[in-house]
Amino acid sequence: MRLPEHLQASLAAAQEQRLRGYRGRFAPSPTGELHRGNLRTALLSWLAARRRRGEWLLRIDDLDTPRNRAGAEEAILADLLWLGLDWDGPVLRQSRRRGIYASVLSALRRAGLLYPCRCSRRLLADISAPHGGLNVYPGFCREGPHAWGPEQGRLPSWRLRLPPGNLHWREGSSCGGWLDGATAVGDGVLRRADGVVAYHLATAVDELWLGISDVVRGEDLWSSTGAQVAVMQAVGAEPPAYTHVPLWRDANGERLSKRDRSEGLTGLRRGGRDAAAVIGELAASLNLVPAGSRLSARELLASLPAEGPLLPPPQQALRQPPTPGRQQAEV
Repeated sequence: MRLPEHLQASLAAAQEQRLRGYRGRFAPSPTGELHRGNLRTALLSWLAARRRRGEWLLRIDDLDTPRNRAGAEEAILADLLWLGLDWDGPVLRQSRRRGIYASVLSALRRAGLLYPCRCSRRLLADISAPHGGLNVYPGFCREGPHAWGPEQGRLPSWRLRLPPGNLHWREGSSCGGWLDGATAVGDGVLRRADGVVAYHLATAVDELWLGISDVVRGEDLWSSTGAQVAVMQAVGAEPPAYTHVPLWRDANGERLSKRDRSEGLTGLRRGGRDAAAVIGELAASLNLVPAGSRLSARELLASLPAEGPLLPPPQQALRQPPTPGRQQAEV
């Protein structure tokens, strides 16, 4: 598709910026305190950027207003600074970037790449897999009448019409990542029925229009990468390089949650840990330093080799998650 001239010009400028050097980001949602897994990902992302003498942006993904918690953003910023993880430029907030999301959505719709979907949450729940995750959207509304207005007082969600084939991206130091569009991604929602811009559209637009060259994030977002790469492909742009890192799990093998406040810095401080101890614990969990190390983020950075993978090979092995991404749950 051909973007409007102003969007094409701003995208071209952002892609030129990407080529000038490493540009990473950390993008938490203000839904609660960061847990150790979030903090470890932030540290890895910061190290990757600083080791390449690049930029590290901080973006607050606050579009889903009902899930935002008062004071969460301030706590996130304070935690990062306490650990010595400084960012470049002002804090970016998705809630202040709605204009560009709307412009890209309009361009996709004019190009015929979107279609309205009136499937309810109940209908989508009926096609859920036994383990609770939703199957790939089966395309109930793909070929139906494309009525964009309200029906029975309800607007449709907007889905991206995904062409057949695989979705590819650069993945860390490996040969690359991919997902089959038809069986693992499907036609993702880009605008919800309540009018809120969906996660994948906003994330994809931000990676492109902010000139992000590299994304370091948890491996639970592997399947989300397919949906975001689909948006980037639709606007004719190359995705950034991704590194999906292992999740930090508790003693029972369960992934950490923001609901467990003991796993955040508040609980760690209460247990007597200072910033040097926390950085050491985060780094030791990835075999970057011996267990029990105490050091600052800058000292950790100085101890790393200038070249080669950031993570040791055993930690860099990736698994393709068995279930599709969170876009399928949005209506």
